[in-house]
Formats: sequence, C-alpha cells, structure tokens
Amino acid sequence: MPQIKAINHVAVVVEDMEKSLAFWRDALGLTLHELRDVPAEKSQVAFLPLAGAEIELVMPTSDDSGIAKYLAKRGQGMHHLCLEVDDIAGMMMQLRSKNIRLINEEPRTAADGKRYAFIHPESTGGVLVELYQV
Repeated sequence: MPQIKAINHVAVVVEDMEKSLAFWRDALGLTLHELRDVPAEKSQVAFLPLAGAEIELVMPTSDDSGIAKYLAKRGQGMHHLCLEVDDIAGMMMQLRSKNIRLINEEPRTAADGKRYAFIHPESTGGVLVELYQV
C-alpha cells in the first residue's frame, strides 16, 4: 500500500517575487536555495528550505498560466500543500478507488525527474494537494 512519507513543501502564490523574498528571505532569514524558471508551468519558483521541507514561492510568468488564473481569482497566499509519497501511481490508484477527484489523470514529470500530480480541492475540504515522488 502506498504511503505518505513527509510534507515536502508548502507553496505560496505571489505577485512579485522580489517583494515576497524581502519578507521570506530578508525579514524572516530563510535561505534562498534556488530561483528557477519552470517553463512547463509558466512560472518562476523560489525554493526556501526549512527543517526537512521547503517554502516555495510561485509567481506566474505568463498571463495564461494556471498560476496566473489562480492569482487573479484568489489573490496571493497559500497555493497548495505538497505531500511526498513513496509510490505516486499507487497512491493515485488508491485515491481513485475512494472516489477522490484528481486534477492530473497521470503523474507529470518535472525537469528534475520528480513525479507529481494534484488532487482537486473539491475532494480535500478546499485545499489543493500535490503528491510528489522524489
């Protein structure tokens, strides 16, 4: 049976990366590990590690991206909670068997080789949840 291993990250959608980094990095003192463009998601992501997990700041780089649409509809703030799993395909199958609505029918693969998929907030009590297999 697939299992959740840990909270991998909490993603926060932002309008202005530098302004957001002024808080998370400069005011709170978190270390910016990497600032990466993610063309497949039309976004820029800042990775700020914290006690075995990360805070990820996500900013749209295109007005037609999913992140831009989310930002326009809901504004800045928490975007999703990411749970690291040991078997993403197995976890997705388990969730489907329990009538949990998935956004992605199949896991997607990030540029770094990690596999991910999202669970629809309709099935989670309003929280967008990402599954991540490292």
